[in-house]
Amino acid sequence: MSNREFHGQIGRTYDESEPWWPEETRAPEDAPNVLMVVLDDVGFGQLGCYGGLVDTPNIDRLAENGLRYNNFHTTALCSPTRSCLLTGRNHHSNGMAGITEISTGFPGYNGHIPHENGFLSEILVEEGFNTYAMGKWHLAPAESTSAAGPYDGWPLGRGFERFYGFLGGDTDQYTPTLVHDNHQTEPPTTPEEGYHLTEDLAARTIEFIGDAKQVDPDKPFFTYFAPGACHAPHQVPQEWADKYAGEFDMGWDEAREKILEQQKKMGVVPEDTDLSPQNPDVKRWDSLSEDEQQLYARMMEVFAGFLEHTDAQIGKVLDYLEELGELDNTLVMLVSDNGASAEGGHSGSVNENRFFNNVPESLEENLEAMDELGGPKYFNHYPWGWTWAGDTPFQRWKRETHRGGTSDPLVVSWPEGIDARGEIREQFVHAIDLMPTILETVGIDAPDEVKGYSQSPIEGTSFAYSFDEPDAPEQHTTQYFEMLGTRAIYHDGWRAVRPWPFGKPMTTEDLSATTLEESGWELYHLEEDFSEAHDVASEHPEKVLELAQLWWTEAGRYDVLPLDGRGVQRFAETRPQPGKPREKYVYYPDTQHVPENAAVKIFNRDHSITADITVPEGGAEGVLLAHGARSGGYSLYVEDNHLRYVHNYVGIEEFEIVADDPIPEGEGSVRMEFEVTGEPDMSEGKGAPGTVRLYYGDEQVGEGEVPMTIPITMGLTAGLSCGRDAVNAVSDTYRDRTPFAFTGDITRVTVDVSGEPFVHEEAEMDQIMARE
Repeated sequence: MSNREFHGQIGRTYDESEPWWPEETRAPEDAPNVLMVVLDDVGFGQLGCYGGLVDTPNIDRLAENGLRYNNFHTTALCSPTRSCLLTGRNHHSNGMAGITEISTGFPGYNGHIPHENGFLSEILVEEGFNTYAMGKWHLAPAESTSAAGPYDGWPLGRGFERFYGFLGGDTDQYTPTLVHDNHQTEPPTTPEEGYHLTEDLAARTIEFIGDAKQVDPDKPFFTYFAPGACHAPHQVPQEWADKYAGEFDMGWDEAREKILEQQKKMGVVPEDTDLSPQNPDVKRWDSLSEDEQQLYARMMEVFAGFLEHTDAQIGKVLDYLEELGELDNTLVMLVSDNGASAEGGHSGSVNENRFFNNVPESLEENLEAMDELGGPKYFNHYPWGWTWAGDTPFQRWKRETHRGGTSDPLVVSWPEGIDARGEIREQFVHAIDLMPTILETVGIDAPDEVKGYSQSPIEGTSFAYSFDEPDAPEQHTTQYFEMLGTRAIYHDGWRAVRPWPFGKPMTTEDLSATTLEESGWELYHLEEDFSEAHDVASEHPEKVLELAQLWWTEAGRYDVLPLDGRGVQRFAETRPQPGKPREKYVYYPDTQHVPENAAVKIFNRDHSITADITVPEGGAEGVLLAHGARSGGYSLYVEDNHLRYVHNYVGIEEFEIVADDPIPEGEGSVRMEFEVTGEPDMSEGKGAPGTVRLYYGDEQVGEGEVPMTIPITMGLTAGLSCGRDAVNAVSDTYRDRTPFAFTGDITRVTVDVSGEPFVHEEAEMDQIMARE
């Protein structure tokens, strides 16, 4: 018997019956479309419309047709901020104190956004909106991002009808690890054919919007466009970087002064704003050698080209909406998720996988790479002097709770709904405020229930009141901050900050301190000191004590406790894993990409790879199992009818062992065995050396030495593939034939790991933290 509601009448025949159709859910009449653009690692002082030195004409035109907010704040880290944007709740309320790779077993830290905190997409899709997510996700628990799921934390599990992008924290722009809806997919073209991820994401966004608008032009959409730019790798076609040749030769010290001057002219900052003090972690530009200046300037040119290229792709989406006649009634909110990133270190990087494996980068080697920076060969990131300049006029950067980490651009444009054009708004706004603002704007109340889950209160405050009232009193007057143990609190124009040197564990005394003498809090009066340049804690001890106590009150309210300043230990915390630990991992053909966190770990331990295969008459070739990417990994493959094993040592050198005899035709097995012959030298970035032996059945057919191996990680964007080397080939030998799929038949490939795994916790913490 059907329990579905029916309001017609059912008689014995059609003539005696009355049909009825349920009323279709429609969005409120004339509700605007919503486009949320989330940039990655773009600082307050980098966009052109915020005084930056990079041309961003499309973002600038949004600002000219709308509003710029100069007091918008994030959490200082990517995933936590994104959870705030989409739920309207604080990051600890979302269980997202940090990225999910460093989750711990406490409510504010477990990396699982509760369904009681409904996503904006989950609300709008039930109210008659189409919902699309594009680009970076990084909001699902790390253990659930493989094909084993569960999928309830993926975009389609949180209210988005369509998704095209990547689930992790970053990916290669030329050879990304892509997911389409709930399945993995490969880029439609290659780098040689001109592929770039940001261009692909813009094209897919246009496709998704067009698919629906041509069928139901009155149905509004919510599109979450998060391109992953400008997170490392800073990759962009050379002509975009070359446009900026020589533009940054002045160095980061002079750049800061120039940016501040432009910010004052634009009114983005008050006229009396001072530059924050010299950053003790950044060398003065004039103290660098000529070679260092040349390299670092080029790294910034590449970043600038990357940012302008991203702006151009945003422009394509805006142009399409204008062509459809939809742009004027589209509420566009463009933000960055945290301050500029300092993950390139003091001297920048051309291959961050070397950094994560403790392999030093030399100035000489990086100078040799300079002409190819931004291309597919390198995973580059600028030095932190440019990070500091990118956060002008503030101090510090991403991961820290000074304004350099938390103050970001917010551009709002809605021509049909906002009369103001090109104006600045100074009211305090936080990432949790976007969701309630959007709901108010489209005319929808926050529901009491989503998907059967009773909803928690929304913690943000709508700032729609400020759209047409530039002098309206701010309504969000108190906001706590916490990131990796660093803390801050905003209240009625004052801001207290409790910093500590990044990477140094906090002591019990640090965590329990509440008095001025013990706490180490800094104090800034933002109404008089926009840039947090002048610490006035010693002048107002009573205000420091008041704000410090208020911070603890807010921390108790929003699941911030227990405060956790640990570094390495936090990575080593026991957390759920995809499957039970085992000694044998079995993979099957056409496995395209098993994420690094879910794949077998072979580092510094004896192991073997056995492939059960059938070789057709005349022979076969191709990859049996590959793990890693251009920046490092290993591959067992067949070429010229010979079994081969290659170990790519962090992109520096490839060690290959080749079987002496041709591979037999017919059904059989081939095997590689790795026997550790020495200890790893982690401080020098050298994994355990070993002897590799190749077998056909039980007959040894080859042997060779691998003098050093990758010690810690295959890389942030690497994965494991069976029967092919998906997208970003491990070895130069067959890179031009990627994916170099095996032309015989594979039954299974078994990786057997024995002995205790070797774990270097500090280095692993470094590599997962760069995914934020």
